[in-house]
Amino acid sequence: MTRIRLGSVAYLNARPLVYGLDRNPRFDLRYDIPAECARLLHAHEIDLGLIPSIEYLRGPRPYGIVLGVAVASKGPVASVAIYTRKEPRDVRTLAMDTTSRTSVALATVLMRRVFDATPEPVPMQPDLERMLQTADAALLIGDYALFVDHEAIGVRKIDLGQLWTEHTGLPFVYAFWAGWPRAVDVEEVAMLQDARDQGVAHVDDIARVHYPNDPVRQKITSRYLRDNIWYSLEVEGLNTFYRYAAEEGLVSFDGELRFYDAVDRKPR
Repeated sequence: MTRIRLGSVAYLNARPLVYGLDRNPRFDLRYDIPAECARLLHAHEIDLGLIPSIEYLRGPRPYGIVLGVAVASKGPVASVAIYTRKEPRDVRTLAMDTTSRTSVALATVLMRRVFDATPEPVPMQPDLERMLQTADAALLIGDYALFVDHEAIGVRKIDLGQLWTEHTGLPFVYAFWAGWPRAVDVEEVAMLQDARDQGVAHVDDIARVHYPNDPVRQKITSRYLRDNIWYSLEVEGLNTFYRYAAEEGLVSFDGELRFYDAVDRKPR
């Protein structure tokens, strides 16, 4: 039996979605940064990828989507944020960690729609103090955003998950499983949903593995995975993001999402 080539992002918040999949003989799992995961899928070097949601509209469509499974938030996400000492409407340059293109697109959309600001992007490595020496504001994602002490350097944190939900009333979807036609069948979709359920049930174990010998970070990580991240694909929020991104000229969107055949099983 040919194994399904899975590409997951290496970030902490994706770990519950791949819980136990490295031991499942149906899957061959690898980890990459989000942009590389998307590139591998577009190049057909993997069959199914946990890709940044914006990349669904940038590949050789039509990709299929695994129903019900995603990295999402309903309010504060903690790990995707803009940092600045200025009023957001006065931000003219935005230093960006560009490893996740969805976060870049989300920042672009929200700065324009909420603050009527269109800052010039400045690609940089994730180092908050250096970013703010170069630009008016900084976009950080992932573990760096989760743990950086912005208050120590007198910087305001604008949580983009919270800002999105305040602006739209909807969840935001950062990433989901997408792949080539017939990459997975109903049984394999169920396996991915089961992995999600098991991962959500074992976030404390994931935190201990991710930060061994660091009880403080383990506690923060467990709370983050349990309280900030929602592992269900919320279609209305995704459609709204795509529509807004298209209005900003970031992508084109025909209004249609294509799903693999499966039963929609919400997280337990």
